[in-house]
Order: sequence, then structure tokens, then C-alpha cells
Amino acid sequence: MKPIVAIVGRPNVGKSTFFNRVTRTQDALVDDFPGVTRDRHYGDAVWNDIAFTLVDTGGFTEGHEFADEIRFQVQQAIADADVIVLLLDGKAGISPFDRDIIELLRVTPKPVFYAVNKIDVAERKSHGSEFYSLGIEPLFPVSAEHRYGMVDFLDALVEGMTAMVQHSDLQTAEDSISVAVVGRPNVGKSSLINRILGQERLLVSDRPGTTRDAIDTICQVAGKSYLLVDTAGIRRKGKVTRKIEKFSIIKALRSLDRCDVALIVLDTAEGIAEQDISIAGYAYERGCGCIFLLNKWDLVEKDTHTAKKYLEELKMRAKFLGFAPALTISALTGQRVTKIFNMVDEVYDQYVRRIRTGQLNRILEVATAQNPPPLHHPPDFA
Repeated sequence: MKPIVAIVGRPNVGKSTFFNRVTRTQDALVDDFPGVTRDRHYGDAVWNDIAFTLVDTGGFTEGHEFADEIRFQVQQAIADADVIVLLLDGKAGISPFDRDIIELLRVTPKPVFYAVNKIDVAERKSHGSEFYSLGIEPLFPVSAEHRYGMVDFLDALVEGMTAMVQHSDLQTAEDSISVAVVGRPNVGKSSLINRILGQERLLVSDRPGTTRDAIDTICQVAGKSYLLVDTAGIRRKGKVTRKIEKFSIIKALRSLDRCDVALIVLDTAEGIAEQDISIAGYAYERGCGCIFLLNKWDLVEKDTHTAKKYLEELKMRAKFLGFAPALTISALTGQRVTKIFNMVDEVYDQYVRRIRTGQLNRILEVATAQNPPPLHHPPDFA
């Protein structure tokens, strides 16, 4: 398996910028205020022909509204990782949170690499010397934004990982069915993925807007591999004000571009909203397979006709996806969650099916024989 490298540190030290630089992507959200990254975020990287998985984490802190959840996710990332990179802020200097993380890392038997970020020029190497007082070494002065020191650091990192590189027969993301979980904020997308995975892999809160990045997770169900993508909740344009939320929505839409099947999650306790239909339209326009999941079904007061009424309303309001199957579920209780992947397999088989020219011609021949097209009379200009 590819080694897993977790990036940890306090807020705003440049972890997401570092992640983007190493993975050569723009997958991690970057902004100037702390608390932007809340979940663990995975990405693949290669250096000196050594492949590894990099994990971006939320800032290790206190006093933030999600501080306890973020600290839990950081601790989970450290437990899951083979190698840890502690990123320090060369401009701001030592923080009490740096000491807290270092104390946490002292007891781990895993290799830890210490990088002092935001060291933009060679003359500023001395600015990071104060970090030696923490009793850690070696220290690598780097600038993730300007690439300074990154070559030396990555050389040392992969050299330390060489012994961990093993051949694996595990399927990669390219071999998996890509499934994006989309919907409005707070409809239960992360709760659904946590239920599927059987662990608290994603941060869950009843406060809208908890998930900001699109998070990829590989899982195995009945011997098949699936790439689950949890996305930020897509709000109505009129309600999107902060720049970072706009980026989150763009990422959610890009997740639809690269998925095979979209699970469109609706909150049945609140009813079918206009924004649910808009999100379904985004998935339809991007040409991916679609499945409606009517979540929180355990909260709905129902009789023998309730499900039929919901499905009829959904088909009427989303006529363009009249062919898409729908399933009533509860991520909280697990009701019918196990049936999702049977439906995903069925939709995926239809999604990748190719119709040959001869078969298409026969279909058109039968259709035109049953309903002959009207004759066209050109206008008489005489």
C-alpha cells in the first residue's frame, strides 16, 4: 500500500497550500482566516518515483466552534498515518498550540518530519531557529507558496518512506465506481457516508455548512470498490455570500463532473425543496447517473400511501429525471442504507452501456414504424 502522510499543525500555518503544492492540485481550500479545513482531505502525490497519499487536516486549536471535532479528526489522521508532517509558522513564531501538538507527537512511534513554513528566502532561515527550543529536529525551512525548500524536504520525506513502500493488489480510485453524495446543507450527506463506512470518517454536525471540501473515501462493498465523495451543501445563489462558500459550491459541482453516479440526498422531514430540484438539474446537466435518496424517513409521519405520494411529487417536480430511481432511507438508523449499492450497480451498468449503431438503427426503425413522422411540405414561394 502507498504510505499515508498526514499534515498537522495549528490554524493558518499553510497546511492546505502545502497540500496543494505537493499534490500539484488545487483540491484543498485555501483562505486567510483559520478554520477553513475541517475534515481530513486525501490526495495522491509522487516524488522521486515514490507514490504516497497526503492528508490535509483542520487546524489544531481551541476556542473555535468546531474545535473539539477538528482535534478529533487530527488525532484520527495521526492514528491512520504512516508518517506525520508537523507544519510550523515561520512568520508567526512559536504558539502554545505548537507545544500541544509536539507533546502529542512525542509519544507516537511513527516518523515525524518538522517543516517551518513561510520562510520565503534563504536569508530568512534564521527566523525559524527559535523552533529548535522545542527540542525537535531536523527542521526544514520551506515556503509552500513560493516552492522554497520543498525539493530538499520532499527528498528527505520519501527517503524516510522508502522502506514502507510495498506492492499492493488493492484497487485504486481509477478501478472504482465514483459516487458523489450531493444535496442541500444539513440533509445528512456526511451522516450517510459515516453510516456506510461504519466510523466517524467525516465531521458531522447539525449546523449547516460543516463540510466545505469535497472529500474522497474508498470503500469496499460485497467485493466491489467504490469511491465516495462527500461534498459541501449547495445553497441557493442568493444565500451564498462568503467567498469560501462559493468555492465550496464550485467544488461540489466539479465532483459531479468526475463522478459516475450522483446520490442526490433530500431531507424528507422538511419536504422537497426547490433547491433539491436545482441540484438534481446540475447532476442531469453533467450527464452522470442519478439516484434520489429520501433521507430522514424515520422522522416522517407516514401511512401506507406516504412513500407513493413523495415519489409522485418528486417525479412531477423533477420530470427531467423521471427515469432516475428513488429510495427512502435513514442515515441515522441505517434503514435501507444497504440497498443503496445494489441500486448504484444497476444505474452504473446502464451508465456505461454502449449501444452500437446497428442496434440503434433497429430501435429507430421500430419507433418510426409505430409512429411515422409527419411529411414535411416546404413553403410555396411561387
